[in-house]
Amino acid sequence: MLVLEKNAMTEEIEELVKKYGNSRSSLLPILQDIQRKHKNVSDFAQQEVARVLDIHPVEVYSVISFYSFLNTKPKGRNIVRLCQTITCDLSGKASVAKAIERELGIKFGETTKDNKITLEYVNCLGMCDQGPALLVNERVYAKVSPEKAIQILNEIK
Repeated sequence: MLVLEKNAMTEEIEELVKKYGNSRSSLLPILQDIQRKHKNVSDFAQQEVARVLDIHPVEVYSVISFYSFLNTKPKGRNIVRLCQTITCDLSGKASVAKAIERELGIKFGETTKDNKITLEYVNCLGMCDQGPALLVNERVYAKVSPEKAIQILNEIK
């Protein structure tokens, strides 16, 4: 008789299904927990979530690709997201972006060589009256100037 050992990711996903249930509505919280712990949702994790929830892997991937806070590839320990709405544009987003890129030596969409910081644009942080807005991990900063952005980066470096 062939006995297959479960790998740690499979066991983790099964525990999450016990916690959230095995319906389609459980998909997002399961993916969020995986993301929180592993900083991404690997191809294997996507396949296992689909298998355990009995849905097609494309459905899992479509949810991950829709939400900017879910990733298929590892990113830096700190994710710095700059709002790119028109109101943030009018409030000076471009100068903040240039200051951040100059300070870190990378462009938006890239990760520092030491994997400490990933830069991303985000479509809206809901801070239109207080732009430019910056999200560092789960903390929002409003009315960010280039100087304030550098100060924030120095705190997380």
